[in-house]
Amino acid sequence: MEKLINRKPVVSGRFYAADKEKLLSDLNLFFYNTQKQDFDKNVLAIISPHAGYMYSGTIAADAFSCINPAKEFDNIFILAPSHHTHFKGASIYNIGNYETPLGELTVNREVANNLIATNSHINFTLDAHLNEHSLEVQLPFIQYYFKHTPKIVPIIIGTHEHSVLKTIANDLKPYFNEKNLFVISSDFSHFLNYKKATEIDYNTANAICSNNIENIEIALKQNQRMALSGSSTSPCGLAGIFILNYLTQPNSEYSYSLINYQNSGDSHFGDKDRVVGYWAISVSQKEPNDDFTLSAKDKSDLLKIAKTSINDYAQKNEKTKLNTKNYSNLLNEKLGVFVSVYINNDLRGCIGRFNPDTPLYELTQKMAIAAANNDTRFASIQVKELDDLSIEISVLSPLEKIRHINEIKIGKHGIYIIQGTNKGTLLPQVATNNNWNVEEFLGYCSEHKAGIGYDGWKTADIYIYSAIVFKE
Repeated sequence: MEKLINRKPVVSGRFYAADKEKLLSDLNLFFYNTQKQDFDKNVLAIISPHAGYMYSGTIAADAFSCINPAKEFDNIFILAPSHHTHFKGASIYNIGNYETPLGELTVNREVANNLIATNSHINFTLDAHLNEHSLEVQLPFIQYYFKHTPKIVPIIIGTHEHSVLKTIANDLKPYFNEKNLFVISSDFSHFLNYKKATEIDYNTANAICSNNIENIEIALKQNQRMALSGSSTSPCGLAGIFILNYLTQPNSEYSYSLINYQNSGDSHFGDKDRVVGYWAISVSQKEPNDDFTLSAKDKSDLLKIAKTSINDYAQKNEKTKLNTKNYSNLLNEKLGVFVSVYINNDLRGCIGRFNPDTPLYELTQKMAIAAANNDTRFASIQVKELDDLSIEISVLSPLEKIRHINEIKIGKHGIYIIQGTNKGTLLPQVATNNNWNVEEFLGYCSEHKAGIGYDGWKTADIYIYSAIVFKE
């Protein structure tokens, strides 16, 4: 059996406590003082500082605290900058495990060896790991926070060359998913005064969150022009941040979130004249249709379109001519919509359409008239009933095909089931109103809407959508 050569802690007693009980006590305090936040089940990466714990410990805890500590990751990839050795590429420690005062972290040597074997810019450079603090200081947070400590893939980066970083990102891309967490180790500006550091670090962080490397480069140049002599405005873990940005292209799939910022001037041990900046930032995979919203005016316009159109059709047997000049861009998009009509709060019609070839405002008018007159379950709405009419509109996001039914969120998602020529849908509120679980939701839709039997969904294509539901 090959003998492992573990990498021993080298900055315990300097950057963090060497005594196990003292270290646990410090970590407990950092997490107690974190920004209170909901766990993000889709988090893929965090940016966490690597300074001495007395300065940056709380911000590092903030970064980890957006993750559910009970989540079981396969690996945690730690991308940390080299402060002592310059080399072209990245180095992965693959000859043993890492140790801290809290014990041993297992290195996934299979993943490490595979990355070394397949990328000419990834290797093992012992000197890169021997004295490097930027990776080591992340480890006690991992050991303390997660109930099931994952294996780690410890990567030290020794270059800022974009072509090399992009190649490294390409090889890491297969691991950038919900099974793994990426920890990007980085402090931000160095040795500016408190006010200037805060200004510059916010500028950098906002550029990072744009998920556009060109924006980051522009921000870095802006920051340089504001720099003071003897200071540094760039994050020291910039190479890892660039790799993260390459991993999250295109930007429509991922969401960057600013969690908290401090600098060493916020610590009892720091001063305000020469500070180092620290950000906690998370990167998550977006939920389907996360960005789907309607303004209050959009909702008011659509309700008016539906109500006026039903009234005019009932009274004059003609379609209302709409004044579209002041409609928003979203009302001109081709989005699905369902219109439900009620008389004295009793349902009298519900008709809608997916994947339309007409703008939302026009489709709303068509579906309103159809719901009031063409739903075969009910009689058409008469003129004498118009005073008792109320309307509910469900504007639909684009359909998203799912891989597993655990992606369906009751109350948030509607479902659309297709098998051959059979198809059927249920709006999100139907499951909520009937207090159904996911399988009951699917079973009813499958049997009563798609006509393929209660269990037909198991062999059908299932799509989800979110609906913005509003009524008079």
